[in-house]
Amino acid sequence: MESFDIVVVGAGHAGCEAALACARMGLSTLLLTLSLDAVALMPCNPSIGGTGKGHIVREVDALGGEMGLAIDDTMLQSRMLNTGKGPAVHSLRAQADKRAYQERMKTALFAEDNLVLRQGECGEILTRDGAVCGIRTTTGQEISARAVVICSGVYMDSRIIIGEASWQGGPQGLVSSRHLAGALSHLGLSLRRFKTGTPPRVQASTIDFDEMEPQAGDEPVTPFSFLTDRPLQNRAQCYLTYTNEETHRILRENIHRAPMYSGKIHGTGARYCPSIEDKIMRFADKDRHQLFLEPEGLNTCEWYIQGLSTSMPEDVQLSVVHSIPGLHHARILRLAYAIEYECIDPLQLTASLGCRRIPGLYLAGQVNGTSGYEEAAGQGILAGINAARFVRGETPVILGRDRAYIGVLADDLTTKGTNEPYRMMTSRCEYRLLLRQDNADLRLTQLGHEVGLASRERLERMQEKSAKTKEAIARLRKVWIPKEPMLDAWMAAYGQEPSAGSVCAADLLRRPGILYDDLKSIDGSWSPLPDAVREQTEIALRYEGYIEKERRQVEAFRREENRLLPSGTDYMQIEGLRIEARQKLNAQQPRSVGEASRISGVSPGDIAVLLVWLARKEAEDRRSGAQA
Repeated sequence: MESFDIVVVGAGHAGCEAALACARMGLSTLLLTLSLDAVALMPCNPSIGGTGKGHIVREVDALGGEMGLAIDDTMLQSRMLNTGKGPAVHSLRAQADKRAYQERMKTALFAEDNLVLRQGECGEILTRDGAVCGIRTTTGQEISARAVVICSGVYMDSRIIIGEASWQGGPQGLVSSRHLAGALSHLGLSLRRFKTGTPPRVQASTIDFDEMEPQAGDEPVTPFSFLTDRPLQNRAQCYLTYTNEETHRILRENIHRAPMYSGKIHGTGARYCPSIEDKIMRFADKDRHQLFLEPEGLNTCEWYIQGLSTSMPEDVQLSVVHSIPGLHHARILRLAYAIEYECIDPLQLTASLGCRRIPGLYLAGQVNGTSGYEEAAGQGILAGINAARFVRGETPVILGRDRAYIGVLADDLTTKGTNEPYRMMTSRCEYRLLLRQDNADLRLTQLGHEVGLASRERLERMQEKSAKTKEAIARLRKVWIPKEPMLDAWMAAYGQEPSAGSVCAADLLRRPGILYDDLKSIDGSWSPLPDAVREQTEIALRYEGYIEKERRQVEAFRREENRLLPSGTDYMQIEGLRIEARQKLNAQQPRSVGEASRISGVSPGDIAVLLVWLARKEAEDRRSGAQA
């Protein structure tokens, strides 16, 4: 029998990060994929990042993952979103060369000595004494492993739907996984059916770009990876167009043919990424909707219509596309489609993404009910780290809500669950001013290095950035600019009232519109700072009061998180708890009072009862220890 330390099933964005993490941590790892042509595939929009999602990519990079480096190497156009708002919600997004991204990720996988990439299908998950001991492929090959990470994406019993037509299949003509859902169900995991979709692709030569609004990328380009030093270049242009009343008329008149309205689709779709027919029905007051035309690569004629996801019949899709400015003569190369698939209820997992009842089994990505490449990658690296630590007999890494967006994601899934495809948004994060994308390296690189992923180079870069930022802030706090005519003139030039006396340089950076480089003409000890250090310095001083307020909130949060609950507690025996709370707490076995408080169905009153019970138990334990 062939043997590995860890088997990762599925080579999408979760599987790639999970397998790389395991291999880089020194564990022999098999990455099994249905098709070598689908490794790191982007079946929906070939882009990385976006609001909230960009934060996750930066965190994956800081931990020592691959996604940030891969998109920097293959990006076509990059933009920073939400720049009109505060730094907490700034989010990087880059359009990728779809095929180049896949090849770049394959190169990283093949370069790992401890990693074997193989085409095949998992048909059964093997257990011994209730714990994972390997897998059996659909060809009958048994492979032993001490841990298994399932990253099956949207392929489990997946079904493609276009109008009245439907068939068993995966994204973009690939096969579906026919046996894995049954294998998970056989182990006792509860499954549910979700749905997602994608827009049509059109031929570049048939698009009239003159009828659309050009959307240029940012200059200079901000890289995703904290290791990327070289300047990056935008290599493609994107375009903006809109639906119109004719588009909406076509959709309304054919709404009875839409599978999601006719009852042909049974899976739950993503509320935050509705199909175009759903948009025009739900937002009937809107006379148009944005559509972005984006290239799928430099060496392909396919263009992606972001915002036009649909499962309408082929003739309706053609009429809809031809009603849109710039697409009147467009030729559809790939029809839009909906895809239904099986996924698990993530309440069956712990915050480590390990299965509560089956030691050694981990799940990551869309199989946990999420949507998006970035959410998948974040779960993948966390599950990979913890699978490796499980094999080595080490305690799991739990990323708290106060430490990372990945932690918010994992906590939401495993304590609150999700009844629809989960999408990360900045609004889900309570401490988003502390968890900015620009400081992901300061928050997570040390951890990544400690677990064996982030390199010494990453750690030293982070430490240098941190030290220089502290030095710059300390210097600015000590610099006082005397009250002189030159200072008043300078203040007036930046729209500020004259100062009443000498002004601290640090205080000047708290004023709107004043940046560090602006101090050059009045600060005699001014010296240029590296871009990353300058950014941290400006944010730290400008938002100092708000940051300190969030830190105090985090301390209160940690007090609840540090009140650990005994594992294996029978909550049915705790008097005063409501029956729903007893059932939910028994099923999920939260590790802390804080985690228990976030479980749906557990009220503040239940937490008060739980705290009284815990205090009594801790007192009894202390008395028992003293008597012993």
